[in-house]
Amino acid sequence: MKIAIGNDHTALEMKKAVKEHLKQKGYEIVDLGTDSSESCDYPIYGEMVGRAVALGQADLGIAICGTGVGISLAAGKVKGIRACVCSEPYTAKLSRMHNDSNVLAFGARVIGIEMAKMITDTWLEAEFQGGRHQRRVDMIMDIEGRQL
Repeated sequence: MKIAIGNDHTALEMKKAVKEHLKQKGYEIVDLGTDSSESCDYPIYGEMVGRAVALGQADLGIAICGTGVGISLAAGKVKGIRACVCSEPYTAKLSRMHNDSNVLAFGARVIGIEMAKMITDTWLEAEFQGGRHQRRVDMIMDIEGRQL
């Protein structure tokens, strides 16, 4: 499985740790984040992760900024992306099982590296349940077609 990962300057160390963790588990990583601690704009990296997933260049995406909120908002603007911010594993699990999330976001200023690894593992291990949840995901995706 190929995973796109992007980050801003606040999440450089967390990105490195999560990236190495995923490589050790056998995932292929597409690193779309900054490798600099110089201040940069998280929307650029959120969009890059979202586009990589939407275009099929990666199966799933992980986006990390200070809180996870801004970068997830940017990723979620890409058509076809269902980005979720998760600060604990349970929400990550249900975001995959019920919402078929395809981009996971979290905040380097909110959680620690070990929690980020736990959230990531839980998210990647969960599978979409379909059924009644598919109808709801379809409803969410239909909103994209009704843009103003």
